[in-house]
Amino acid sequence: MNRRHRRERCSCALLACPDGSVPLSALQPGESAEVAQVLCGHGLMCRMTSLGFTPGAEVTVVQNYGYGPLIAQVRGARVALGRGEAGQLYVRRKAA
Repeated sequence: MNRRHRRERCSCALLACPDGSVPLSALQPGESAEVAQVLCGHGLMCRMTSLGFTPGAEVTVVQNYGYGPLIAQVRGARVALGRGEAGQLYVRRKAA
C-alpha cells in the first residue's frame, strides 16, 4: 500500500489504521505508545526524527486538551507539537 493511499485511509483522528496505530493526537494525557510511522513530507520528517520520533521510540502524552499544542515526552525530553504535526505521527498504544 503506498503512502498516499495510506494517508487517505487514516486521516481521521478517531479511526485506527488496520495495523492498530492511531495518530498521536488521539491519545489522552498519561497514555504511552510506541511510534509506528511518520506520514509527512521530507521537511517535517527531518524535524520529527531530529526530535526523537523514530519508529520504535516510546512516547508519553503529557498534555492534550484537544485543541492547541500537544506536549509529549520522548527519549527523556518534553516536546510541544502542533495539532497538524501530532496528527501525522502514528503510534501503537501500549498494553496496560
